[in-house]
Amino acid sequence: MDPLQTDRLVAELRDEFRSGRTRPMDWRAAQLRAMLRMIDEREGEIIEALDRDIGKPAYETYVAELSTIANSCTNALKHLRSWMAPEKVSTSMISFPSSGEIVPEPLGVALVISAWNFPFLLSLDPVIGAICAGNAVVLKPSELAPATAALLAKLVPLYLDKKAIRVVEGGVPETTALLDQQWDKIFYTGSTRVGKIVMAAAAKNLTPVVLELGGKSPVLVDSNVDVKVTARRIALGKWGNNNAQACISPDYILADESVVPKLITAIKECLLEFYGDDPSRSKDIARVVNGSHFERLTGLLDEDGVKDKIVFGGARDSNKLFIAPTVILDPPADSAVMTEEIFGPLLPVIPVDSMESAMSFVNTRPKPLALYLFTRDKALEKKVVSETSAGGMVVNDTVLHFVTETMPFGGVGHSGMGAYHGKFSFDAFSHRKAVLYRGFWADMASRYPPYTIAKQNFVRNFLQGNYLEAIKALLQNLRS
Repeated sequence: MDPLQTDRLVAELRDEFRSGRTRPMDWRAAQLRAMLRMIDEREGEIIEALDRDIGKPAYETYVAELSTIANSCTNALKHLRSWMAPEKVSTSMISFPSSGEIVPEPLGVALVISAWNFPFLLSLDPVIGAICAGNAVVLKPSELAPATAALLAKLVPLYLDKKAIRVVEGGVPETTALLDQQWDKIFYTGSTRVGKIVMAAAAKNLTPVVLELGGKSPVLVDSNVDVKVTARRIALGKWGNNNAQACISPDYILADESVVPKLITAIKECLLEFYGDDPSRSKDIARVVNGSHFERLTGLLDEDGVKDKIVFGGARDSNKLFIAPTVILDPPADSAVMTEEIFGPLLPVIPVDSMESAMSFVNTRPKPLALYLFTRDKALEKKVVSETSAGGMVVNDTVLHFVTETMPFGGVGHSGMGAYHGKFSFDAFSHRKAVLYRGFWADMASRYPPYTIAKQNFVRNFLQGNYLEAIKALLQNLRS
């Protein structure tokens, strides 16, 4: 897509938005129902595309992508009318008599740039928010999931309004050309490095952004836990989501040193139960997305000081782009596996002498997208929630906050800005416009020049809440 084509695309979408077609509730609801129909009718094609791109098991595709998008549409259809309704607010005495409301209005034309690891979910979930808010939207799916990108480019115009909702395929040149345009909102999911590029491009036009980035999401494991349940939930959150190629995947464990041996044994047992003695033959675990990421991950494994700390797994097959679930016990703090986001099936386990030490470790590093805590200690639970920062937290489980529609999902600091899901998706693509209503009566002369002493006394007393004195000043002003 050359710059001229991009200019034309955005101009056409802006004309569609200005026509007002995307504003009525009927239009928004029709798109959501059409998306539900697309998921139902094309489920097999979607599952096949994700299998081709990242070897994603059909079960994971249905649970993590198809059902999540369907639930987002259903939830939006249920609540859309209330989301769109103006919110009545109280007004102050200074504007008496008056009434006020906050009116949500669409921002205009939005750009959604999605990621490859959940290529269907992370493409359409933000688009649902843009549609609910009444925007026109361009979706740029990831070129690293080409089968899914091509399928979206085929299906979206077949089911959704092709004049107001467009899909642009391509790689870096196409993304760059899109970022050169002026948008009313940009929603990006991906790495922190590219997030900085997106934000810099958006700043040229003062375009607001939502950045869903990544980071090293820690797991804190107290000594007072059910070790078997803890291990199962960590293992599922780590390897049961794209073989750990997920932004909210547990990145490393900080565990009380007294529980580390039992925890590692329990994790090993879970992995054998989940994927067998040879996980490369399992149909229930995804592959690494491409050769570049495979080489990056094997580089993390083969670093001096790390490779001799592998206590489970470590096998890899470059032909299958497969790396087995791998547990690394206490790698050096300055190793790449402990300083870079892993985004793959390697799990470091770091023994700590206390949960205070674990919290200190977390708090001296960039704020993560997610933080997971396992404990029976309610006092510790409150302490971690109040004294650590992350985009979101889960106590005694992993990743489930992502699929909770009533909670905002987003990062903080280096892990991103802005949030979405449910009503928060609607808000992300809306402007909350304040509207104050007044009539023509009670047009008080004290507002207008000349500012006499009596007027000043009235206003001063009125604003300070001394209404009796204000009335006295008003009467004095009327007599004068």
